[in-house]
Amino acid sequence: MPAKASPAKSAVIAPPLDSPQQNDAQNTAKIVEKKLSAAAAKMRLLKRLKCTQKFEKRAWAAGAKLVAGVDEVGRGCLFGPVVAAAVILDPSYRIRKLRDSKLIPAELREELAIRIREHSVAIAIASVDVETIDAINIYHASRLAMLQAVSQLTTAPDHLLVDAMVVDYPSADARVAQTKIIHGDALSVSIAAASIIAKVERDRMMREISDQYPQYDLASNKGYSAPKHLAALKEHGPTPLHRRTFAPVWMAEQPQEALAFMSEENVELEELAAAVPSAQN
Repeated sequence: MPAKASPAKSAVIAPPLDSPQQNDAQNTAKIVEKKLSAAAAKMRLLKRLKCTQKFEKRAWAAGAKLVAGVDEVGRGCLFGPVVAAAVILDPSYRIRKLRDSKLIPAELREELAIRIREHSVAIAIASVDVETIDAINIYHASRLAMLQAVSQLTTAPDHLLVDAMVVDYPSADARVAQTKIIHGDALSVSIAAASIIAKVERDRMMREISDQYPQYDLASNKGYSAPKHLAALKEHGPTPLHRRTFAPVWMAEQPQEALAFMSEENVELEELAAAVPSAQN
C-alpha cells in the first residue's frame, strides 16, 4: 500500500528588504513630520507671546517721541519681492487685536490694516525686487527693504523697534536708537502693525500678478513653496519673477520627491494657526 503523501508545508517567504524607493519615501516622511512638528511648536510659542506696548513704553521712557515698528514679509518666498513696512502708531490710541500677521486670518488682517492707517502718525512701505534678492541675497535684501521703508516715512522716527534685525538708518555709521526684538511681531504692537501692513500689501501684489502665472496658484500660496507651487515649478520651470538663487527654484528639474520636504515655514504656520490653541485673547 503506497505511503500517504505528507501534506505540503506552507512556504515561508522572508520579507523583502526595503527598496531604495521605500527608504526615500520613509526618509521624506520623517523629514516632513519633523518640520511640521517644529512648525507646530513654533506656532504654540508665538501664540503664547503677548503683543503689548512694553517696548514702546521703554523707548518713550528713554526720551523717544516717535517710535516706529519695522518688519518685512516674503523673506522665505520662492517668488516675487520682499516687502517691508515702517509704522509709527498714534500713542494716544490703542488698536486692539494687533499681533504677528501670520497669526491673524486674512479678513481680520485687512480690517486691521485699515485701522492702522487711520490711527498712525506715519506709514511707509518698500519692496525689493527679485533681481536684487538674487544679487545680494535675501538677508541683505530684507534689510534694504526695511531701510527704504523707514527712510520713506514722512515723519522721521527717533527710535526703531525692529523684528530681529538692525536697520542702518539714517546710515550705518550713525544709526538712530533702535531695539532688535526676536519674534518682535508677536511682542510689539508697533512691529505687529508693520507686519500686518507689509503682509496685506504683498498679498495684494501676489493676487494682482497671479493671473499672469495661473499654474503656480499664487493667489493662494502667495509665492511660498506650497505643494502646488513646487509641482508647477517641476512641470513648467521658473518664471522671470522666481528667485533663482533659492534651492527649490534651481532644483526644479529634480524629481518632485526631492522637493516634497521643502515646504516653507510660513505656509505651515498659517495653516496651523487655526488649529493650535492660543493663550492670547
